[in-house]
Amino acid sequence: MSTELHNLQSNLALGDIKSLARAITKVENELQGYEDVLLNLKHTRYVPIIGITGPPGAGKSTLVNALVRTLLQNLKKDSRGIGVVSVDPSSPINQGAILGDRLRMNEHFNDKQVFIRSLATRGALGGLSAKTIEVTEVMRSFGFDYILVETVGVGQSEVEIAGLADITLLVITPESGDDIQVMKSGIMEIADIFVVNKSDRDGADEFAKNLLHTIPMNTGKENMKASVVKTIATQNEGTALLKEEIEKHLKHKSHADISALWAEKAFQLILKKKMSSIDKAKIKIEIEKEIKKDPQFNIYQFIKAY
Repeated sequence: MSTELHNLQSNLALGDIKSLARAITKVENELQGYEDVLLNLKHTRYVPIIGITGPPGAGKSTLVNALVRTLLQNLKKDSRGIGVVSVDPSSPINQGAILGDRLRMNEHFNDKQVFIRSLATRGALGGLSAKTIEVTEVMRSFGFDYILVETVGVGQSEVEIAGLADITLLVITPESGDDIQVMKSGIMEIADIFVVNKSDRDGADEFAKNLLHTIPMNTGKENMKASVVKTIATQNEGTALLKEEIEKHLKHKSHADISALWAEKAFQLILKKKMSSIDKAKIKIEIEKEIKKDPQFNIYQFIKAY
């Protein structure tokens, strides 16, 4: 281990926030030594990851802001605080995050107990960045009390968050009733807690009641039926109850649930590692050559070599 990496690891253990930011930058951009950072991560305790997903306009960012405010009220004095990962669309110019969280979470931006990090999707599907797993693991090693991950908000494809988070919150609004059947086959099945935000709107009570009766039993997770919580994030209403529901679901997490989550993360990381040597541009060139040789090109014979 280099002296630089040793110092970085030591400072991380001491709770140095600048070292955390540097470690994340190394990992996210795969700078020299990033693999050593990951290989030397140490977790003194299990830090829960809370995923927040849902369609655009549901108020995810406002809810994260309000939930952080509520979580901060019960932190101990020696707490490392709360980590927030905001996955933003990539800039078309430099592929970096647009940094929307800086605007949405300005209340907590200078709070010493809140660490906010933007990640760019860089073309990754599923509402997450390709580096979300690695970055959240670096943050867990820092020892936060909670880590919140807010996805981009692209709709049904965001089921990927279920393979990352211990608890998944699906944020929807009373107007989502017409879209329930469409969403039910995918994203509706990943939620541990359905958050009906903007519940001061007409029809919120009836929508929440109907939702409670229609959501499936989450037998694939902690064998506990998903909860429904109404919030008005702009007024910080309902977030205390939401915190209670989060803690309730966390207490029901078994070793099997945690092992299953680790297995999903391991699978995604192994898959990404195996695919790293596959160059799509190179494949295109090879196929063009094969087609010129044989107009009756067989794709299955081609991929057999891989």
